[in-house]
Amino acid sequence: MEEKQQALLFKLAICNGIGNLGMLKVLDFSMRYNNSTDFSKEEIIQIAGITTYQKLFSESWDFWSKDPEKLAVYQHSHRFITILDPIYPYYLKQIYNCPVILFYKGNIELLKQNCLSFIGARAASVYGINVVRQLIPEIVSNNLTIVSGLAKGIDSVSHQITMQHGGNTIGVIGTGVDSCYPKETAHIQRKMMEEQLVISEYPNGTGPRKYHFPMRNRIIAGMSLGTCVIEARKKSGSLITAQAALEYGREVFAVPGNVFDSQSDGCHGLIQDGAKCTICPQDILEEIQFFTI
Repeated sequence: MEEKQQALLFKLAICNGIGNLGMLKVLDFSMRYNNSTDFSKEEIIQIAGITTYQKLFSESWDFWSKDPEKLAVYQHSHRFITILDPIYPYYLKQIYNCPVILFYKGNIELLKQNCLSFIGARAASVYGINVVRQLIPEIVSNNLTIVSGLAKGIDSVSHQITMQHGGNTIGVIGTGVDSCYPKETAHIQRKMMEEQLVISEYPNGTGPRKYHFPMRNRIIAGMSLGTCVIEARKKSGSLITAQAALEYGREVFAVPGNVFDSQSDGCHGLIQDGAKCTICPQDILEEIQFFTI
C-alpha cells in the first residue's frame, strides 16, 4: 500500500494547481482512511481544498491519468523519497508545511546526518569568504553536515570549503535537480550530485520561480539543527531562512561585520534580537552539541 501512496504523491507533485499543503491534506486523509489511494480528481479537489486553480489541476490530473504507462516511465526517471520513508529527515518532518516529497541526486544517506546550515550574501566579500574558511573545517570535523542553497556567494563557498576539507554537504535548490541555477554554480552542483547530495521538492523540468526560493529556505532551516548567517543586508533573503529557523525552535548564529558596512546590517539585527554572536567554531559547537540526535 505504501507503494501506491508513493505513486499518488508523485502524481500530485507533478500536477499543476495543487500545493504542498494540499498534498499533505490528501496524505492525511489517505492515512486516516486505511491508506486509501483510489481518489477521483473531484475528491482530491475537495480534500486538498483547491479553489482558484481547480481547472488547472483538473486538466493536469487528466493529462497524467489518460496514459498510466507514460506516468510510470516519468516516475521512474526520478529519484525521490516521501515523508513516509524512514530516511526522511527527522527534524524536517517537525516543521509546518514540511515537503511531502523530496527529489534528489547523490548520496541520500546524508539525510541521516546532523546538519547545520550556512547562508549569506550572494555578493560575498573577502571578509565573508574568510569567515567561512575559518568556521567550517572544525565544524565538519565534528561530524556535522553543511546545508546551503547552492546560490552564488556564501552558499557556494560553504559547499566548496566543506568538500575541500572532506566533509559532507547538502544543496537544497529551487528548481528540478536536472536544472542548474544560477549557472555560475552549475559546476559545484554537478560535483555535489556525484559526490554529495542535492535535493529539491520540485520535479525534473521545473525552472526557477521567484516564490520557489522562500519555499526552499524553509527546507534549509527545517532540516538543520541551527543556521549560521554570514553577511546579510536588512532585506536579505537569508533573513527569511533565519526567521524560519527561529520559528522552528532552532539555533540561529550570526557573524558580526563592519558596523559601517550595510552588508552586515541584517546580521547585526539578528544579534540584537537574540541570535548568538559568532566569531569562532566553538560558538556554534557548544550550542549544537545539546541538540544532536
